[in-house]
Amino acid sequence: MAAEIPRPQTRKPVLLSKIEGFQDVVNTAVIIPKEDGVISVSQDRTIRVWLKRDSGQYWPSVYHTMPVACSCMSFNPETRRISVGLENGTVSEFVLSEDYNQMTPARTYQAHQGVVTVVLFVLEMEWVLSTGQDKSFTWHCSESGQQLGTYRTTAWVSGLQFDVETRHAFVGDLSGQVTILKLEQDNCSLVTTFKGHTGNVTSLSWDPVQRVLFSGSSDHSIIMWDIGGRKGTAIELQGHNDKVQGLCYAPHTRQLISCGSDGGIVIWNMDVTRQETPEWLDSDSCQKCEQPFFWNFKQMWDSKKIGLRQHHCRKCGQAVCGKCSSKRSTIPLMGFEFEVRVCDSCHDSITDEERAPTATFHDSKHSIIHMQYEPTRGWLLTSGTDKVIKLWDMTPVVS
Repeated sequence: MAAEIPRPQTRKPVLLSKIEGFQDVVNTAVIIPKEDGVISVSQDRTIRVWLKRDSGQYWPSVYHTMPVACSCMSFNPETRRISVGLENGTVSEFVLSEDYNQMTPARTYQAHQGVVTVVLFVLEMEWVLSTGQDKSFTWHCSESGQQLGTYRTTAWVSGLQFDVETRHAFVGDLSGQVTILKLEQDNCSLVTTFKGHTGNVTSLSWDPVQRVLFSGSSDHSIIMWDIGGRKGTAIELQGHNDKVQGLCYAPHTRQLISCGSDGGIVIWNMDVTRQETPEWLDSDSCQKCEQPFFWNFKQMWDSKKIGLRQHHCRKCGQAVCGKCSSKRSTIPLMGFEFEVRVCDSCHDSITDEERAPTATFHDSKHSIIHMQYEPTRGWLLTSGTDKVIKLWDMTPVVS
């Protein structure tokens, strides 16, 4: 009897630890680099520093209660400074001791009139950047505590990234728009705005080397914006069944990690030549069989035919009827990892090689609301609506 050949194991993230015990959802948490530790801020008003004990479990070495719920946080490992955004509009800063067992209050900024949505500490500039539900983006001097400038946004800001070299701030909001601002010491100027999402921007990730911005949205999509190429290229990625909640780009492997409310952790191979999705063409009749669409009364009357519903082929962008687009296909190089509608002629032209996946999909088994990637060890932190933090070893898939 012939020996059975073992099938290769599918590579997947390895769950290292779970941190539980929260009374409410954890809005932001970060892995402490070079330490077996995690810092979390929660809707239950707590700031906690978790250190791994000999038992293998994480226990809080610092447990600090704030007067109101903590909405966001930024941690700088070099200075051990924690900047915490609160629901009352203030940003409170603390400095952790070298052994991570004590936290000392440092400064408080009266930054916003509403909930602080994102906070970033930029060590190179000594700036604290923050955004709020009061539709404002502000930056403060972390040395003096003085507000340096502010910019009014069109909607609540839900994503923020900063490029140190050029002093550009990337601001994503609930209207689906991304605004690029050029910051100076005490003023800023609008560079440009661009919009590709039909839902609000939920997360941003900036790669300063390739000068590419990734934006995730509640419309389940991710868009890669080529900022440095100056060609206006925008590549769409479709791999989630619910809103995208976190993004991180690993430049050394040219992979993008995305997490969503659907519990999915998706690893995208960005080291492939991707294609822009075509713009949808307008037509009063099917561009394949020329049958009229249902609003084209004149052609319906002239041809004595009932109008058809309009669809679009995701590969060529042509307006087609249901009969001429009866097939479905994945188009990974266009970002469509799930099957989408294509016209029959495009379906026949897509090769098996073109259908080869460019992403891998993994189930975190909780609805993710926040993620953070620590590249030196290849660890991923996810926080879910189940009030649990999970730590993952991503080296089997991010390599």
